[in-house]
Amino acid sequence: MAESHPVSRWSAVGTRWLGVGLAAVISVVTLGLAVTGQLTLYIAPESIWFACAGAVVVIAGAIWSFVLPLGAESDHGHDHGIGDDEADDAAPRRRTLTLVGTVSAGVVATGVVAAALVLPPASLSVELAMSRADATGPLFAGADTPTLGVADTTTFGIGEWSSVFATASRPEAYDGSPVTLVGFVTPGQADAVNLTRMIITHCVIDAQPAAVPLTMDAGEYGPDLVKTGQWIEVTGTVKADADGSLRVLPTSVVAIDEPGDPYEY
Repeated sequence: MAESHPVSRWSAVGTRWLGVGLAAVISVVTLGLAVTGQLTLYIAPESIWFACAGAVVVIAGAIWSFVLPLGAESDHGHDHGIGDDEADDAAPRRRTLTLVGTVSAGVVATGVVAAALVLPPASLSVELAMSRADATGPLFAGADTPTLGVADTTTFGIGEWSSVFATASRPEAYDGSPVTLVGFVTPGQADAVNLTRMIITHCVIDAQPAAVPLTMDAGEYGPDLVKTGQWIEVTGTVKADADGSLRVLPTSVVAIDEPGDPYEY
């Protein structure tokens, strides 16, 4: 039987760090973001309880893991059934590959955790929204199509209105509908800009931009209000044009700071 090799203290510390250390740090960061109300920058509100519960379990497991002697998790003491000579020949190569893989994974994972600790929480960028604008179809299309009535549209956000604008079979039914929407400005067509918001279902990984065309004259409202990336609150009405397209005609446009919860869900 092949001889087992003792695990060095540094190797044991590295294994313990990769096994529970990184997970514990990420869990602490998750709980910190939840307490400060910033976890919604990364996941949908209804998922916060699940993320926090998972973080508590990971931290409890990390604390409990210190009952194990340092290095015990790496001490197998067996050769998986291969012969003595073959095991002796393969051991150095296996240890080298293991070391390279461990160090590489450790550097990448530690970098990610360090970034989470050092970088301030931030919402998805305007540039990301613009880059994804042409890569996705209308939100809520196909099987996810909601029942969009025309009697009460007062609760519609940019996500719902963008779906109406893209798919309405009777656009005239929405003509004159009042709207109050909050979003950021992105470039539009001709004399219009787009009022845009990022929509997430579960977390920022599945984020998609939703936008509605907004007819604004820079001469009337000033160049700052039509500047790409500017957050604004728009009050106005929906206008159905003769060609069946829909747009928003504002009666009031106010510059605002990015809201604490910048997404729609």
